[in-house]
Amino acid sequence: MPQAAAAPTLYAPALSPSPSRSPSLASSSPSPSFASSPVPRVADSDRRRTSASVVLRSVLEHGPVARSNIARVTGLSPASVTDYCARFAGLGLIREAEPPRRTKGTGRPHVPLDLDDSRFLVGGVHVAVPYTTVALLDLRGRVVEERRLKHDSTDPAPVLARAADELRALLDAAPGCRPLAVGFAAGGWVDRESGTVVEHPLLGWREVPVREILGARTGLPVHVDGHARALVSAEQLYGRARGSRSVLHLFVGNMVDAAFATNDEVHHGPRSQAGAIAHLPLPGGTEACACGRTGCLQAELSELTLCRRARAAGVIDGSNPMRVLEAAADGDTVAAGLLVERARLVGRAVELLLDVLNPETVVVTEVGIIGREDCLAALRETVGPDRAAAVGPTSFPDSVLAAAGGAVALDVLYRDPLGALARLDRASAQAG
Repeated sequence: MPQAAAAPTLYAPALSPSPSRSPSLASSSPSPSFASSPVPRVADSDRRRTSASVVLRSVLEHGPVARSNIARVTGLSPASVTDYCARFAGLGLIREAEPPRRTKGTGRPHVPLDLDDSRFLVGGVHVAVPYTTVALLDLRGRVVEERRLKHDSTDPAPVLARAADELRALLDAAPGCRPLAVGFAAGGWVDRESGTVVEHPLLGWREVPVREILGARTGLPVHVDGHARALVSAEQLYGRARGSRSVLHLFVGNMVDAAFATNDEVHHGPRSQAGAIAHLPLPGGTEACACGRTGCLQAELSELTLCRRARAAGVIDGSNPMRVLEAAADGDTVAAGLLVERARLVGRAVELLLDVLNPETVVVTEVGIIGREDCLAALRETVGPDRAAAVGPTSFPDSVLAAAGGAVALDVLYRDPLGALARLDRASAQAG
């Protein structure tokens, strides 16, 4: 098995956090005060798919939850809820939880339902510039296993083959769990519909058929998307943006990307080009960009720029931004200053996007903002007091890249649960 690489960009080795659970709806008491995700109820042309989606999402968000409360939250009839719950239980997606104890009253207690997170896993693959992250996640988006594979080269064929082989090894070591699908995420221009990385300048990838390559190697359904969009989906499914009507996600790594979702729909645009903000101008920027201009967001904010500045200041020798974080944690005031200044620049980028999109929630993935309170404070100070409360770091600080890959597959599952299982059966039949 390949050895794990050194501590990577945007990753601090630690156990994956368990996403927060919503209050139980197991009783038949009046509707609680928590927010439900703005999933469509009846407007979708495929009512069956939408109904299945809202039922499973309700179990994810509110489980353990009684069937009667699922009907109340979703607006579906009790008969429809009972039918979908029976299907999901038969497929192994949900299970009956222990009923609540009754101390007063009469009648049969409601038997609550919860996700069965013991039977299925999804694979997650994220390709960054220095390494690939391969992971297994359960149905709640929690990372079960994770490996990081340092790149010997960035040629797509060996990178994807190695990722597929490592994923298969992880699955073989998890007996009793059935893999549902593989989610792939990366920066740059990633076309969800064709399953292709159209262009990733830093990797040197152009028109790479990721879905085809990983599907042939794993024998599983493969879903592909950009990492900023994938993380918006993760935040809405089981992160801090659950229940938000509009969400902006800004990813600041070696690549700088953004994604925007309204009413539970992530905007992709024609051929999934939405979110390409790398060359938006940052007012006052001084960094020369490869495009020939000065002050582009990616040139100003990228980890390549952070590390170059840190080397020039004598903070680090190499190109790993985690070393800058470590130096700051050890009391290096120059390192801390570089991180805080970068957080302020990120705040200026957020200001630009806030003025255009005006989202309810803003999520930022950036090493300093994830790991340091002074960086988060600098970000919020820059965006101003009226908007500061809406801006925060990713919900997945210890596993953000694994979360991105897995979320691509989990988003498909929760949007079309019955279709996801049908695709798995077809892929299994073709592979067998």
